[in-house]
Amino acid sequence: MDFSRRKFLKAQGAVLTLPFLPSLARGSSRTELTAAPSKKLMIMYIPNGIVRRCFFPGEEQADLPGFVGGFNADKTKQDKRVANIPGVYDLELTQTMEPLKDHTKDVTLITGLERTYKNGQDVHAQGASCYLTSLSPAQAEEQGIRHPNGRSLDQVIGDAVGHSTIYNTLEVSCNGFRAPKEPIEFDNISWYGPGRLAPSIREPQKLYDRLFLRDGYREHIGNVTDLVLADARSLSNKLAARDRQKLDEFMSMVRDVELRIEKMDQLLASVDIEIPKTEVLPRGKYIRLQADLVLLAFQMGITNVSTFMLGPERWDATLMYEGVFDNPVQHHNMTHNQKGDGYKGVQKIDAFHMEQYAYVIQRMKDIKESDGSTMLDNSIVAYGAGLGDGATHQYYDLPMIVAGRAQNQMKQGRFLKVKSGTLNSNLWLSFAQMMGLEMDRFADSQGGISELWV
Repeated sequence: MDFSRRKFLKAQGAVLTLPFLPSLARGSSRTELTAAPSKKLMIMYIPNGIVRRCFFPGEEQADLPGFVGGFNADKTKQDKRVANIPGVYDLELTQTMEPLKDHTKDVTLITGLERTYKNGQDVHAQGASCYLTSLSPAQAEEQGIRHPNGRSLDQVIGDAVGHSTIYNTLEVSCNGFRAPKEPIEFDNISWYGPGRLAPSIREPQKLYDRLFLRDGYREHIGNVTDLVLADARSLSNKLAARDRQKLDEFMSMVRDVELRIEKMDQLLASVDIEIPKTEVLPRGKYIRLQADLVLLAFQMGITNVSTFMLGPERWDATLMYEGVFDNPVQHHNMTHNQKGDGYKGVQKIDAFHMEQYAYVIQRMKDIKESDGSTMLDNSIVAYGAGLGDGATHQYYDLPMIVAGRAQNQMKQGRFLKVKSGTLNSNLWLSFAQMMGLEMDRFADSQGGISELWV
């Protein structure tokens, strides 16, 4: 595309950049002003697995896992797998899922999924880097399986649905740790193709610049606020009082993001340069700022597909989880020491991550689209991990929650137990189909998960 982002946004008109305004919907001209809301896909990734006994209903008395070396994960599969009777069950909130108490009708919990694993390769690296490809390029070659376009799921979907947006996909990470301890495979889940990583954006300022500044330079596409206000002024005489209130709320959100970026810049100016910059923000605020920027990109039609890593795999970063611990902790190391009361600390981080997921769900429920539906109504928001547990390094019985309805294609408010051994690529195939792709296979998939569909 040879047009600037400013021209693109202006050409789309105010209705795509503004929230749903009922007073504009009256009359035949409405169809000329706006298009139907687009479907969105957001895949949120949590590192190092979870404490299963606190995550899945009915497993509160499950044995605490002992440490199993990463190259021996397959040895635990048969004797450690939790008995699983496939079916659709009522959703019950566990200790870890408690932050979703206001969203029980918006989510489905899934168990029984596993990913293809190649023994002898680092489990953590495979957990992240193979999460959306479902198998490594080496495995694909060995099995004669061709990746669609050689790309991870998000890229395949982005290729198909990104023709009307600025970016096909948006890759985001909440890893504020800078020490180069791990290869990049531990901190990315998106791939353009075999050996071609789609690097995630860690810093809110860089993410903001990518979305709202042209080519990463400080030449603004026109101040985002001013851009939307200019369109709003042309509609002001058509807006009812309630709509003006909605417009004000939307503009407040845009300005709030800008103010938080400015505040972060002020904080950075007063700290030692050796301190990881993004970690100046408390971790929860850092994650939510990254999420708000993604949702703003969705709302403004900049992209419809995003991957979002809540943290990197294995990375022995010492991080402060505000309101959870009094001192910084190392998530990865904690997962290896769950005996006794050790699991309780890991569970607190699980709950912290779930709070961030709940925040995203609520924000998407609050955002009205062009036809009056919510952003969540039009979205698929997945939340899961490439490991079932950080101590056993298991690649089976993976945690997975799916929110949204993908425009009335998905049932919600359930606990779905699929047959043990169901490949997570089956779920990815279902996502692709719900996003409108006509395909019957993805990576090593064996078919979609029919229970998800209405």
